[in-house]
Amino acid sequence: MANITIDLSSSVKPMKPMHAGGQPPVISSAKPTHFHYLTEAGIPYSRLHDVGGSFGGGKYVDIPNIFRNFDADETDPANYDFDFTDVLITGLIEAGVEPYFRLGITIENAVKVKPYFVFPPKDYEKWARICEHIIRHYTEGWADGYHYKITYWEIWNEPDNGQMWNGTPEDYYRLYHVAASHLKSQFPHLKIGGYGSCGFYAIANGGNPWSTKPPEADMHWVNYFHGFMRYIKEHNSPIDFFSWHSYAPVKHTRIMDAWLHEQMVAYGYGDLPTHLNEWDPYANELGTGHHGAEIAATTIAMQHGHVDLCCIYDMRISDAPYCPLFNPITQKPIQGYYSLVAFNTLYRLGTQVKTDCDTEELYVLAASDGKRHAMMISNLTGTAQELTIEGADLSDARFYVIDNERLLSWAPNAKALNNNSVLLIEW
Repeated sequence: MANITIDLSSSVKPMKPMHAGGQPPVISSAKPTHFHYLTEAGIPYSRLHDVGGSFGGGKYVDIPNIFRNFDADETDPANYDFDFTDVLITGLIEAGVEPYFRLGITIENAVKVKPYFVFPPKDYEKWARICEHIIRHYTEGWADGYHYKITYWEIWNEPDNGQMWNGTPEDYYRLYHVAASHLKSQFPHLKIGGYGSCGFYAIANGGNPWSTKPPEADMHWVNYFHGFMRYIKEHNSPIDFFSWHSYAPVKHTRIMDAWLHEQMVAYGYGDLPTHLNEWDPYANELGTGHHGAEIAATTIAMQHGHVDLCCIYDMRISDAPYCPLFNPITQKPIQGYYSLVAFNTLYRLGTQVKTDCDTEELYVLAASDGKRHAMMISNLTGTAQELTIEGADLSDARFYVIDNERLLSWAPNAKALNNNSVLLIEW
């Protein structure tokens, strides 16, 4: 028996965008065929990293794809290839999704065969000016461009990963300082940040899905973080957000979120927004009730936690296991997608309200706009749970379930929630 109480009169905090995503479901024809799913789920942001496959498909977003000859004049619009990225970003804007632009490169998973773009730029100042012109193209109309709202600009991604950066940590710290200083001087109204940390699994005592080594083997990512924070503090580098990643179960991600907040406070950056802009627990279980429940639980836990924005990795349709929202064969939404739809139901209400639950690993969240209310529950306890909910009249409520068979399906008067299932209640 799980006992839940809700206090609709007690506001906790605004609902946060925990249901953003990584790259959108682009297809080979570059048509936004599946972007309507993002609109329907209320996806607020799409982080543009690894777009279009290996090396950004040779077409999208990445600096080497947009500015192909680094020795060319960065002030000449003729030296930029915006075409495919224009189509992508325009498709997102038309779908009601704000782009979240990663300035850098796509991961090179086969870097041990031959690296191509993971090298530090040979001229950091010029690299920063190239980024400046990309921003001007999409936000100020430069080079027959646009005046789109793109708030977040992230400098590189996972420089603590050899498949993304083959320079030293200090090389990246300096690139961040040079680029952030220049871009912030040109665009003080935009949010400039980084660095897309691989994560802090050692702090969480595990959870790294790729490692067979003990958790302390992941300390190099923690040490990289401390080096970065010391550097930007010493150099007074501008930073509007800090980004990090987790592919761990929700119980580990919660620990990392709490630890990161403690560290930010200790370094004097306690008010700096943090973005979990790559995450996906149990990526090899897509299309299962457990995967949907882990995704739902992570959005709930991070809403309760310190992180300010989350982007699941990612929203592709054809690259399992990294397409947690869609079946790569049928190209239709699966459990993970509907977990984000459920969260969006609460997000649209605007304000988180107080809830209490006496059962560990039963994740509970509620929201209200003062007239309409909703509650989301994810069961990772290991057993089915009979539910007792106090503080709300649910006699006319609508109940919906996500599990192995059901995709946010109507479940009238649900009195219990099976393990690895999600329940959405609206009234």
